[in-house]
Amino acid sequence: MTWIVQAILSFLAATGFGIIFNAPRRMLFYCGFVGMTGWLIYSLFNGISGDPMQASFLGAFMVALVAHIFAKRFRTPMIIFSVAGIIPLVPGGMAYNAMRHIVEKDYLTAISFASGAFMVSGAIAMGLVFAEVIIQLIFRSGIGRKRVKKI
Repeated sequence: MTWIVQAILSFLAATGFGIIFNAPRRMLFYCGFVGMTGWLIYSLFNGISGDPMQASFLGAFMVALVAHIFAKRFRTPMIIFSVAGIIPLVPGGMAYNAMRHIVEKDYLTAISFASGAFMVSGAIAMGLVFAEVIIQLIFRSGIGRKRVKKI
């Protein structure tokens, strides 16, 4: 698929899950943008490195950073953007294949798919946590604050 098709489909997926998770209507575009950004970063780095765990980490990291920026900008909770935005990165295909192979009693292949899904899920969680820690360090250090002059 081309980058434009991937961008459109990931935008629609994140926006759709924003609707399902009852995000405010005026934030749906931004939920889609967060999901699109995370997916494009994932797709870029997966193509470069060929490692879905590193690509998932970087995609989730970008999702959390953009979600923080939008949360500050629109004064809304970050969770509105990050939950809808992380959906395109979830390894649903690998988890499905693991279950399918378990049902077919092909346990070695199932373990391979299940461990891959588990590791990608862990990389996504680590990307979200690392971005949160970095954002908190920036805001606590005073870099992200506006300076107010005292009279």
